[in-house]
Amino acid sequence: MIRKTGGVLISVLILALADAGAQNSQVLYYMNIPQNHFLNPAIRPTNSVYIGLPGVSGINVNINNNFFNFSDIFQVGPVGDSTISIFHPDFDISDFTRKLKDVNTLEPQVSVQLFGLGFNAGRDLYIFLDINERVDMDLALPGDMLKLAFEGNEQFVGDKIDLSSLRTNISWYREAGLGFSKDITQRLRLGIKGKLLFGVANVSLDNRALSVTVQDDYTHTVDADLMANISAPVDFYINDDNIIDSVRFDKKRFDSYSEKKDYLLKTGNPGFSVDIGAEYNLSEKLKLSASITDLGFIKWKREISNLRAESQFEFSGVDFQDVYDGDMTFEEVSEEILDSLQNSFHMTDTEIPYKTNLPFGVSVGASFSPSQSFTLGLLSYTRITGDQYKEALTLSANLNLGNAFSTTVAYTAANYRYDNIGFGLAFRLGFFQIYALADRIPLTWNKIINDGGSFPLPESLNTIHARLGMNLVFGNKVKRKTDKPMVIFQ
Repeated sequence: MIRKTGGVLISVLILALADAGAQNSQVLYYMNIPQNHFLNPAIRPTNSVYIGLPGVSGINVNINNNFFNFSDIFQVGPVGDSTISIFHPDFDISDFTRKLKDVNTLEPQVSVQLFGLGFNAGRDLYIFLDINERVDMDLALPGDMLKLAFEGNEQFVGDKIDLSSLRTNISWYREAGLGFSKDITQRLRLGIKGKLLFGVANVSLDNRALSVTVQDDYTHTVDADLMANISAPVDFYINDDNIIDSVRFDKKRFDSYSEKKDYLLKTGNPGFSVDIGAEYNLSEKLKLSASITDLGFIKWKREISNLRAESQFEFSGVDFQDVYDGDMTFEEVSEEILDSLQNSFHMTDTEIPYKTNLPFGVSVGASFSPSQSFTLGLLSYTRITGDQYKEALTLSANLNLGNAFSTTVAYTAANYRYDNIGFGLAFRLGFFQIYALADRIPLTWNKIINDGGSFPLPESLNTIHARLGMNLVFGNKVKRKTDKPMVIFQ
């Protein structure tokens, strides 16, 4: 029989079971560019009007994990004249697994600003509108799952491994936000932005219970109570025994321009989120700020499937150790595990709408401005996903000459790393403001050596973040001696 559903999550789930904080830019916060209101809607740029053009005004890429650096998955080979990867038989896998956490996370994020507009509407009122396309992924892998995958099951014989911390949530959605910031008193400024969300596709896992027991004969007994919620154009083929036969992407949804447009624009998956921020001037030179961003949810209603795996089953103890021993290739091991899981899970398919909450961020900052153009900043940013949170603390030195020139040098302690340097630069050419910034610039480098030569590789880098774009900006408000004390711009 054919069940209409979205199978992307099942592929991700199976991959994870088969041995498988993102955080915002702290550099952006104290720069004088309009996009800093993404972190705190109370922040007001010095320009009178800004316009962000589709795809040009802002591209943001953020990838972070908490359990490996590039240098952890590449090693110098036994001969010493080449570099080997983590799947090479001579790789010292124990050096990798000893660094694993109890819960290991991977959080890629990509966003593109489709349109932006901000303008002054009076002396102390600033109004802004943004439309952004976003893809967020949150994947959490239990440490014992990865050890079982890479080191084999001998160390776990007779043990029951708890994998209830396994989770995944992948969301593709569009947001349209309208907000404003305003002086409430001479010292206090508040900002708020409401955002309508339009979900395009989602795969998420409701892990109610998952454990693996390694038997004396090295087979694995799996107890599972999982719900995979999916909103995506995918066909699932399930046989009479409720076992997955195959998965097929529904290409008919994209056969023509009108069908593709209908799918991308008429999503049928509504949501809402809000950003709230505040700035308070303790004095003319000292300012405090705080914000909560992306506090919201999406209700998924289109092309829904809820695939529940509630059963106990066994499969052979094949793992990546067979790759290191040279008995099987990586492709053969992966295929055998996937086939075993596919034939073991008995699925119950329903079509019940569901809701996912967005990971949200909390920022708390303080800045000291010894002069009008120079600011020292301290910023704490916490990203909260479910019951897990990640913290980053940033010190920065910021130079802002109106909106003609803005630059920042920052140091961030985050993600179990304490050697992260960030840099941002923005300058104005007529009506055009061009900016680029990067967080966690690696300080130490190594190189990968192969037959074709070598290329540099960051030695300690588990986070990649970059943002760049161009705005149209008009006017520039600077503080005058007759201004109220609260009108201070970094």
